[in-house]
Amino acid sequence: MNYYLTGIEGMPKLLECCMDPLPYFKKKVYAEAFQRFYQQNLATFDAIENGYNSVIDKEQFTENMANALTEYAVEKINACKKKSAKEHLQMDLNMAMAVFVIPMVLEYKGNSSKVLADKLIASWKKSFPKSNIQAAEFSFVEEGFHKKFCYITTAVCESFGKADDCYELSLLRNYRDTYLAELPDGESLIQEYYDVAPSIVKHINQKDTAHEIYRSIWDEYLAPCISMIENGQMEECRNRYEEMVYELKNEYFLQ
Repeated sequence: MNYYLTGIEGMPKLLECCMDPLPYFKKKVYAEAFQRFYQQNLATFDAIENGYNSVIDKEQFTENMANALTEYAVEKINACKKKSAKEHLQMDLNMAMAVFVIPMVLEYKGNSSKVLADKLIASWKKSFPKSNIQAAEFSFVEEGFHKKFCYITTAVCESFGKADDCYELSLLRNYRDTYLAELPDGESLIQEYYDVAPSIVKHINQKDTAHEIYRSIWDEYLAPCISMIENGQMEECRNRYEEMVYELKNEYFLQ
């Protein structure tokens, strides 16, 4: 088998299978979709691993693999005629790379995996300088879905050294379970939050200013929410929390 050729031809397929990632990046379907995409591309990972272990210039080998995927993405974006279409596709591809492609590469856990992930990120950044994708394993991404409605709050409290059962988190969890979940649209609101919060926190955590960002989230949104709950202003708390998620989603969800 020509491992190099199989790998080069297979790299674009890693991205092609998840070009529309948003419907699959939801709590109930993410794990199954990830495993399906991973199995579809296992032959490519096998070829790359075998090729990597047999070539002398391993750096150039993995760089060529990474560039094959990035060049495919560039072609797809350049084929869009409208600027808005280009921007929309760019966001989709950034997300696909962050929550599917890079985690799939790392999931293989071969000698080539970490090197290839690093080369992919470098190649992607070179072609799309405004992007900020980082390496994350499937377990890290998937775990985010199980933090529930207080995922962002948990990250904020952790940055301040507060325990998982601290007063603030307990209060907000109780608000989620006894008020928000009972609203006619409560479950859908909570599910929407599940779908965006892990990515938001991941992107904040990758920044050098993460602690300052969490402080501003606390001051602007969480502390007022806690005060509202204490004063029985449940709907006001909901409005402020929805505003927080909306603002953070726009700023951090698809970086």
